[in-house]
Amino acid sequence: MTDPIVAMAADRIARGSKSFAGAARLFDTETRASAFMLYAWCRHCDDEIDGQVLGFARAEAATRPLDIVLADLRAKTLEATRGEAEEPIYIALQRVVQKHAIPAQHPLDLVRGMEMDVEMETAGRRYASLDGVLEYCYHVAGVVGVMMAMVMGVRDREVLVRASDLGIAFQLTNIVRDIVPDAEVGRVYLPADMLAAHTLDAPSIALPANRAKVHAIAESLLDTADLYYASAEAGLPHLPFRSAWAVAAARRVYRDIGALVRTRGPEAWDRRASTSAVRKFAGVAIAGRDAVRARGTGNAARGVDRSGLWTPASLV
Repeated sequence: MTDPIVAMAADRIARGSKSFAGAARLFDTETRASAFMLYAWCRHCDDEIDGQVLGFARAEAATRPLDIVLADLRAKTLEATRGEAEEPIYIALQRVVQKHAIPAQHPLDLVRGMEMDVEMETAGRRYASLDGVLEYCYHVAGVVGVMMAMVMGVRDREVLVRASDLGIAFQLTNIVRDIVPDAEVGRVYLPADMLAAHTLDAPSIALPANRAKVHAIAESLLDTADLYYASAEAGLPHLPFRSAWAVAAARRVYRDIGALVRTRGPEAWDRRASTSAVRKFAGVAIAGRDAVRARGTGNAARGVDRSGLWTPASLV
């Protein structure tokens, strides 16, 4: 008999997170069900703050003030961590945190990431330096990596740090891919010190005349993302094979997006960077080799240096 909560989550992922839905096919059945439920809740949080439905614009504009939306998200998430959820999407989260003993701090950290986005919309929040951007990346993506690792059975702190690193790398890649369209609607995630070094400010990011300068900043952020991608690879040996394959596939697909931005140069934002179905399929196939190779590297997370990389306080 089909589990209605899992079916609801799977449907949301199929319609709103197609790339993740594809990678999730590599998980075993039990892990895939938990991953669907966790990601459906994450998708819900994004949609609530962005006024969207499954990543797409609503037919009617959202009318609730963002501070009310955020308070509702935080309250219902907290209820889910206490076993008091009532709505299906929060029951999904509740089941995941209970089954995998995920501390309440982690889903609440993601809600904090939603709050940081609200602060950008309502108070013009900006990031002075790279460390501030990395903290944001942790709250909207790194902590998702941590929770997913726990779904896969990880409890070792060192391996959870590597999972956070992968989420941070993903988000840096997202930021780079969407620099110009984000700036056009007032969302600026580039560090102020980097902008100043290239004689740019927030209003000038989207100007076509500044594409070469913006691309130089993008390359610097991609260089940073590569450090986190490399660190994350050391976590693969600690995962079950099918989970390692899924994670390795996502890592390759996202890294490919960054490579495309590099290759296009200042024209990177003329159209949104995305990988073709053929390249994704190839990435999944090669990722299988990555997972096999990782099985023979032993206790890799403890043997790969990540000194100098930002680490969330909750995992120090």
